[in-house]
Amino acid sequence: MIKRCFDFCTAAAGLIVASPALLVIAGLVLFSMGPPVIFRQRRVGKNGKEFTLLKFRTMTISPDAEKGEFEPGNLSRIMPLGRFLRKRNIDELPQLFNVMRGEMSLVGPRPEVKKWVEAYPERWAVVHRVKPGVTDPASLIYRHEETILAESRDPEKTYREEILPHKLALYEEYIGKENFFVDMAIIMKTIIAVLKS
Repeated sequence: MIKRCFDFCTAAAGLIVASPALLVIAGLVLFSMGPPVIFRQRRVGKNGKEFTLLKFRTMTISPDAEKGEFEPGNLSRIMPLGRFLRKRNIDELPQLFNVMRGEMSLVGPRPEVKKWVEAYPERWAVVHRVKPGVTDPASLIYRHEETILAESRDPEKTYREEILPHKLALYEEYIGKENFFVDMAIIMKTIIAVLKS
């Protein structure tokens, strides 16, 4: 309950403070890429329940993407403004609405699409005991994941056999020591990483 209260209050305050910037970003996305401004994608959350994750759109439209399909390492669809938003994680800001709705926490394992959950169902069953988060230790380590995958000869294999198992290990480690102070440390590290990008 304490974590939920912190998440809700912090997300609400963040949305209020950032609302002018969010409106400007939404206008820039609309002007440079056209509608829709918000990208919606089905992800798997706590207890295996699916929800719609929100982001500012950064890529050209692909119907399959919203259904949960994506091509690891494919940077060709990212628009110039999208690169800027992704580099600074600004595209993730709409997920504060997911936090307010109780679908996500500020800190927790990043939610995946169903395809990658089905790749390691037993391990995800453990991870899905907690709410997914906007940031976590794996997000900090793999801030440049797209570049790693783009340089791979087989991006999908690299993600399935190398990156995803390591992420799951980090998620499991986080769950084992989750507490308020750990979450605050991750939030501070995330802010520092974004400011340095």
